[in-house]
Amino acid sequence: MWFKNLQLYRLPTPWNIELAKFEELLARGPFVKCPSNQPMSRGWVSPRRDGALVFSLGRQWMIALSIEQRLLPSSVINEEVKERAEAIEAQQGYAPGRKQLKELRERVTEELMPRAFTRRRTTYVWIDPQAGWFCVDAASAGKAEEVIEHLRHCLDDFPLTMLHTQISPQTAMADWLAGGDAPAGFTIDRDCELKAVGEEKAAVRYVRHPLGDEVSGEIKAHLAAGKLPTKLALTWDDRISFVLGEKLEIKRLAFLDLLKEEAEKSAERADEQFDADFALMTGELARFLPQLVEALGGEVVAE
Repeated sequence: MWFKNLQLYRLPTPWNIELAKFEELLARGPFVKCPSNQPMSRGWVSPRRDGALVFSLGRQWMIALSIEQRLLPSSVINEEVKERAEAIEAQQGYAPGRKQLKELRERVTEELMPRAFTRRRTTYVWIDPQAGWFCVDAASAGKAEEVIEHLRHCLDDFPLTMLHTQISPQTAMADWLAGGDAPAGFTIDRDCELKAVGEEKAAVRYVRHPLGDEVSGEIKAHLAAGKLPTKLALTWDDRISFVLGEKLEIKRLAFLDLLKEEAEKSAERADEQFDADFALMTGELARFLPQLVEALGGEVVAE
């Protein structure tokens, strides 16, 4: 249940949509198992597996999008097409042409699709309608976009925008590393990546390596040579550790053991544990994200 990544987006504050109406709109696109003749199926599932498409607690919401894909590697298709093309060539005396090969490939794909194994994954989203946060637990923007695209398909109006800050993460990270200190409330951890902006994209990585006095001179030399930070590990308030990316994505999000112990103490049953985890996670994120935005100079608000 604890999110491991954050792709950050903004909604109007507040986002004026009733919970019942939101769930009604999501019901336009529920998940159904992938049909035998289709490569993919996607739709909304119950985050808590209790039937409700929106889990709500303390005015915080969570939704979940499931995607099921049929695994049909192109190498399998290519091998079958090759064998059939060779048989056709032996029969008609000449190799099949481009159009014939295309039709053959389509036929092979159609025949093999029902026999392909399926793989299913679920992406979770935390929504704070009052504060306007829309956060997807996804390691890439592409996976977050799958959720957003399906939401746009279901909702009549979805006023979502990217989160933009006055100072870019890359500029801020460079300043923090050059000065040897993070902004108030944050500490620099032991992972960092710097890349050159030239064609070769030369990169330097520090992994589980103290970034203090021992290597700060090296890092400053890399910055002076034109390399820019693309990733930096940080800890906020001794409660959340994470890696900040150059595009404002948050990865390797980890809620420190103290928080999880707090949640475990307040729950006796599995359903209570789910509630406790969600309440604690969203409460911490609601404090953490504004401070991160402040450390990046504040939010750019559209006129």
